[in-house]
Amino acid sequence: MSVDGRGTRNVECKARARDLAAVESRAARLATQGPLDLEQDDTFFATATGRLKLRQFSAERGELIFYQRPDTDGPRLSSYVLAPTTAPASLREALGRALGIVGRVVKRRRVYLVGRTRVHLDRVEGLGDFVEIEVVLAAGEPAADGETEARRLMQSLGIRDEDLVAGAYLDLLSRSG
Repeated sequence: MSVDGRGTRNVECKARARDLAAVESRAARLATQGPLDLEQDDTFFATATGRLKLRQFSAERGELIFYQRPDTDGPRLSSYVLAPTTAPASLREALGRALGIVGRVVKRRRVYLVGRTRVHLDRVEGLGDFVEIEVVLAAGEPAADGETEARRLMQSLGIRDEDLVAGAYLDLLSRSG
């Protein structure tokens, strides 16, 4: 299963999971691939625009991710660039010295694929359980297509509009103190 998201755009949304096991049961029934379990340690760096994070999977594997998306709830367009690395600790140190570190998010993620859509079931340290839906868009495909698909999947997974959250996990951690 490929979860590296090498495309350049997706439509995504994030929601608090009231019952992660129930959401996972629904996701497993709908899935075309998965599950894949990942440990992720994300370090965010200061930037003038967008967000820049280093995602570390292991001592020898990580990826630098730059992305731009509105900090609103509900399905929203995200544009991103990925750069794999085999030296995440050294890259974190270099970027931290150059740009400054603004925060860190550690999570366990279980990924299911439902067609072209990634469903992330996240346990975030200090925050709790969440679901992220990422509809990967084809080149030139309108964001509205992805928004429609995300809304359909939200309904199938039992995610309600009031469960949706804006921003990144880093923002939620900052607000929680």
